[in-house]
Amino acid sequence: MEEISARRLLIPLKGEMEHFFYADWNMNLYRGCSHGCIYCDSRSVCYRLDHFDQVRPKHDALRMLDEELRGKRCRGVITMGAMSDPYNPLEKDLLLTRGALEVILRRSCGAAFTTKSALCARDAALLSDISRRAPVCARLTITCADDSLCRRVEPHVSTSSERFHALRTLSDAGVFAGVWLNPVLPFMTDSPDNILGVVRRAADSGARFVVCFFSMTLRTGNREYYFNALQRDFPGVRERYLSHFGNAYECVSPRAEELYALFCDECRRLGLLWEFRDINRAMFAAQPEQISMF
Repeated sequence: MEEISARRLLIPLKGEMEHFFYADWNMNLYRGCSHGCIYCDSRSVCYRLDHFDQVRPKHDALRMLDEELRGKRCRGVITMGAMSDPYNPLEKDLLLTRGALEVILRRSCGAAFTTKSALCARDAALLSDISRRAPVCARLTITCADDSLCRRVEPHVSTSSERFHALRTLSDAGVFAGVWLNPVLPFMTDSPDNILGVVRRAADSGARFVVCFFSMTLRTGNREYYFNALQRDFPGVRERYLSHFGNAYECVSPRAEELYALFCDECRRLGLLWEFRDINRAMFAAQPEQISMF
């Protein structure tokens, strides 16, 4: 197994309350991803991620994290999963993410992550312990209500059903958790049945929120990979993209306005949050003693 070196782990963020999930720091313990999702933006050439499909841990990451946090006056919320899933298959044995959460607990920081893996349920008790001291936000990416479609567009991830089960485990442990319903793939996952199906299953699994943008992005690198997958597995869909979007960066579902109205109505009916400002406020409000956001 190849390891890679890193000069530092924590990348400072400008905490957003209104326009994205709040965090003070971003951290990737691994580089690369083996999920094989046909739409992955991280394949874009602009990120310069060589051997993207090979997951490689960062050398001495837990010691580095502990040292970096020891020297920080304001520690805040650390988020994971921006470029590499913190619960990739190597994590089952390497325990880097679990080790990082233990450091985060010891240093009284907050924790957040985005994942497509049901392995996150393993750390439900640890995340619950962190949430007694600082904010926690667990975000499970679930794009398909149906497992069979999930397997076609996300071939190597936990199925949607497995992720919903993990969401229930986290929620039952008292972890503030919800669904990242992105991307929405035009002409493939942008049906009312799929969008409302994910929302309803999320609510049934104890989610506190669902976030959806009703679009996807395509850039050099991931566009070619995506179009090749469409040509191979979804006859005729590539031609619809070329006709409707050309080489556009953002591909918004032609049904976005209709779907957004249905989505908001269903979230409202089920008591789910769907706007960042409400989600972030609820995350902080869930703490017995809130930490400073500044």
